[in-house]
Amino acid sequence: MNEAKRRELQAVAHQLRCNVLEMIGIGKAGHWGGSSSLAETLAVLYFHAMRVDRADPKNPERDRLLLSKGHAALIQYAALCELGYFPREELKRVKSLDGLLQGHPDLTVPGIEAVTGSLGQGLSLGVGMALALRLDKNPARVFVIMGDGEQSEGQLWEAAMAASNFKLDNLTAFLDWNKIQATGRTEDIFSIPALDAKWRAFGWDVLTVDGHDVAAIAGGIEQARAVRGRPALVILDTVKGKGVSFAEDVATYHNGIFDETRFTQAMQELAARKEAV
Repeated sequence: MNEAKRRELQAVAHQLRCNVLEMIGIGKAGHWGGSSSLAETLAVLYFHAMRVDRADPKNPERDRLLLSKGHAALIQYAALCELGYFPREELKRVKSLDGLLQGHPDLTVPGIEAVTGSLGQGLSLGVGMALALRLDKNPARVFVIMGDGEQSEGQLWEAAMAASNFKLDNLTAFLDWNKIQATGRTEDIFSIPALDAKWRAFGWDVLTVDGHDVAAIAGGIEQARAVRGRPALVILDTVKGKGVSFAEDVATYHNGIFDETRFTQAMQELAARKEAV
């Protein structure tokens, strides 16, 4: 990836974080932590790696992205807004009765492929989609983003076995390894050590990248795309709450509330980071 493209994607990631903060606003609970940790990944996927059709979100040959950790829907909405799939005014109406964008992904939103958020189920959906695309001889690929806390769900591992059994090399999964879930550090709540070795044992090709380095993410996706005869997993080494100093690596902001002071500080920090992009 050349420097111009790297800077372009980093700027997109920055804008996605600004969109998320705008959606959360003041005094309203919102999933800042796990949304902000995925900003670079969503920037690379939607604006570099995936086949998307801005004029036709339902193009049959589009690549599919499923957010299994559906509570981070705000970051996906942020990207879909930048693609022009719905008006920017909708960002102000998140989780309201008169708004399009609900707290978890919903099929009424252009660009959303499945209703998700009941953790552990997104990979199963992705396996089904990948199988259907293969049967149809459709060249589209399926991408599924999971959380690290989600790794304690049994259905997820059944799907992992199925994907390997069916040799789904049109399926790439991502694990947002930000190391914190809703109420504390993942290792303290349900420790799952050696995640890379576990996924390899289930028959997946596995690599780990810096989840805040757009070039590393893009390289990981290209490596996963080249794998034949088995699915691929990209482990994203990320920081929960990335981009706002007081929220980074803090469980409170998994689904936290910004008061006016904190919101202003967050806006100022994001503005300062924009200058550095």
